Amino acid sequence: MFIGKVVGNVVCTHKDPSLKGIKLMAVHPLKDDLTPKGKPIIAIDTVGQAGYGDIVYLAKSGESGMPLKKDMVASDAGIMGIIDHYYIEEKMKD
Repeated sequence: MFIGKVVGNVVCTHKDPSLKGIKLMAVHPLKDDLTPKGKPIIAIDTVGQAGYGDIVYLAKSGESGMPLKKDMVASDAGIMGIIDHYYIEEKMKD
């Protein structure tokens, strides 16, 4: 799992039938300090409530569609939840 920030949504006139009724969101992966990491990706919104600006946690590959309880979902990344609070304690250097 990893975290990211929703930076947009994706509208498709045609998509795979396994994605019918599922929102597609543009998500920018984040480092532990919440700074952007790499390029934005397209993820399915398995919780159905993610929106622009939300910090979310995601799963990749086959796990991305597990909450949908379907045999196969055409997805490489899926939003598993919306993060309300995020805190990482910085380790002390010796």
